[in-house]
Amino acid sequence: MSDLWSPARQTARRAVEPLAVRMRPRTLDEVRGQRHILGEGCLLQRMIEADAITSIIFHGPPGTGKTTLAEVIAQATKRPFERENAASVGVKRVREIIEDSARRIEEGGKGAILFLDEIHRFTRAQQDVLLGDVERGLITLIGATTENPLFSVNSALVSRSTLFRLEPLDEADVIDVLRAALADPERGYGALDVRVDDDALAHWARISDGDARRALTALEVAVRSGRARAGAVQGEIPGVRIDLATAQESIQHKALVYDGTGDEHYDVISAMIKSIRGSDPDAAVYWIARMLEAGEDPRFVARRLAILASEDIGNADPRAIMVAEAAWSLAERIGMPEARITLSQCAIYLALAPKSNASYTAINDAMRDVREGRTVPVPLFLRDAHKAESVGSDAHGKGYRYSHTDGARTELGGVTGQDYLGVEKRYYTPEGVGAEKALKERLEQLRALRERLRDEGER
Repeated sequence: MSDLWSPARQTARRAVEPLAVRMRPRTLDEVRGQRHILGEGCLLQRMIEADAITSIIFHGPPGTGKTTLAEVIAQATKRPFERENAASVGVKRVREIIEDSARRIEEGGKGAILFLDEIHRFTRAQQDVLLGDVERGLITLIGATTENPLFSVNSALVSRSTLFRLEPLDEADVIDVLRAALADPERGYGALDVRVDDDALAHWARISDGDARRALTALEVAVRSGRARAGAVQGEIPGVRIDLATAQESIQHKALVYDGTGDEHYDVISAMIKSIRGSDPDAAVYWIARMLEAGEDPRFVARRLAILASEDIGNADPRAIMVAEAAWSLAERIGMPEARITLSQCAIYLALAPKSNASYTAINDAMRDVREGRTVPVPLFLRDAHKAESVGSDAHGKGYRYSHTDGARTELGGVTGQDYLGVEKRYYTPEGVGAEKALKERLEQLRALRERLRDEGER
């Protein structure tokens, strides 16, 4: 409830707001980045212009503007805006917001937007209270999360919402945000004599890693500390110059956006695997460094390298799986930070090894046939002969030809014309890359020999 002292209290609150809060965009024109959803003709931009906002979930790294976009949407559509944290809001509060929104609609106004930060923490009880009214349009839900909503948000909420992923701002966008703060006389430092070198701005843009809030906090620290060093006292506004050294002091070491169970976890390991598959050791080593620097378990990296050695290299270089196995064992035994060297050595070897996925496709094709096709019975001559004979049935194992004594002599030993599968099917089809070239030639010779022996036996 407003009273005589409300304006004074609001002024006092605004006075202590951090720069990042004061500089939050108020209109779509002030928003930087996110052109893939806010560019001309893009879905979110069209939804806002048409005032056709339905329930939305924003997901992406910190500092990309999820809360800001929700507030801009409420401002652009002139709707009441209720902001809550999903981890702390209670059922009673949710009901109050819904009832107020319904009352506004009944009186001819617009329903409220309920913004839920950390929506992945929404409980089943909260969801049950909200979902029906969301479907009826009595309230519009906008959620924000740094997690992948497909894995972390209740499926009922996801199915009723439009998902928008927000990407980290690029360096040019972050610099634009910083320059806007330096130029704004009301919310920023436009009324002060603050000069920032270009290389200082570039440093903040790079180290903030696309997080505009972090870059603005660094600017605020630099300005405040600079004024303090210049002997700022009441009534004096000394000039402040921020060079690269000052910028470096005002921001901590880059905090990597990496969640061991979230999108970045899967995206970065996917990038490493695809880099090795594409024979790029430089990219592979970078992605490993990215994971290890963020605290990833080196055993997880080693496990993926071992899988890759079979899946993407296979018999093109049989030593690859041995290198990967050794790297896994050593990573477990020596731990970090030394394990980084072993993992780097393994990744480089795998990236430069010849590639073949013939073993991978062979087992996949065979397993698909087992699941989807008719089960192939074991031929009688291949069955275990150590069984009691059944009346009227052929004896199991009868007719089996022992390759060592009954087969034609080859460089591989004895070979017979017997069909060990019972159906015409080939699963292993090497392309002849690396060491697999010799295997391919040998396999072609064996298949031709078996075919000839089979024909001779039939005659």
